Amino acid sequence: MTALLSPADPAAVVATMPATYSSVTMPITRAADRSSDRTSDRASDRASDRASSRASDRAESERLAAGFVRGDEESFALVYRRWGALVYSLAARSLGDAREAEDVAQQTFLAAWRGRHGYHALRGPLPGWLVGIARRKIADAHAARSRRTELAAAHAARESADAPGTAEPPEAALDRVLVSQELRKLPPVQRDILRLAFFDDLTHVQIAERTGLPLGTVKSHARRAMARIRRSMTDGPAADSSAA
Repeated sequence: MTALLSPADPAAVVATMPATYSSVTMPITRAADRSSDRTSDRASDRASDRASSRASDRAESERLAAGFVRGDEESFALVYRRWGALVYSLAARSLGDAREAEDVAQQTFLAAWRGRHGYHALRGPLPGWLVGIARRKIADAHAARSRRTELAAAHAARESADAPGTAEPPEAALDRVLVSQELRKLPPVQRDILRLAFFDDLTHVQIAERTGLPLGTVKSHARRAMARIRRSMTDGPAADSSAA
């Protein structure tokens, strides 16, 4: 009589395990494999698209560069449209001024167009060549700005020096007042000679030419006038009454 296996029989359980495990796990494994394949395919497609896009972009850049070098104005317009923003952003970051950045961008592309025969594709792509020109134009703009600042400062200093009411040391103001007072006390000829010498900064020869006086006379008048002013400022009012 054939003995029946008990459900608890280990051999029976083991015998049924491969079939049971396979029937449950195989569909899950196949689904996971299909999902992994789809993910891999999508990643591969994206990488292929990027590579294709880069290749297309490179080919378009080379085509534009070739037309640009030939002097094709349509290619030049496309070059400006394609890389103008790059040049402008470089200038704007460096200069911090939108108007100057626009000027630099225009100067860059104008210089590039005039010197287009100096571009060689073997030395690098066209955008890099444009950036090199832009950096030189930016440096020129900084130098021009420095020159403008220096000229403006010099002009402001001259205006300040010439403006009435400019602050000056009290001693200088006092000396000027005293000298003016002493000049008014001099005889007209001596007063005129000293004014020409000190206020118009003329030499004795030039004063003689302007006044028509002999050079020796001009020198003697200037010498006596200076001696009189020194005595007056040193000795006070008594010197004026004793001076001839």
